[in-house]
Amino acid sequence: MCLGVPGRIVARDGETGIVDFDGLRREACLSYTPEAGPGDYVIVHVGFAISVLDEDEALRTLAVLRAIPGGLDEISR
Repeated sequence: MCLGVPGRIVARDGETGIVDFDGLRREACLSYTPEAGPGDYVIVHVGFAISVLDEDEALRTLAVLRAIPGGLDEISR
């Protein structure tokens, strides 16, 4: 199963950036979210930020994923 995971942008360099997923940081393509910058939350699917979302929604979604046993394990691969 594939899904988009919310993460917070910690750095941006042009069309790429570093996104923090509850402590795990990964590089992501930010081409589809040109308005997003450090501190903003984005939904990342297969390495691409596909939308910007507000912090409250991102934190609620992360809480749900944390409640699922192994829910955030897949993003570490």
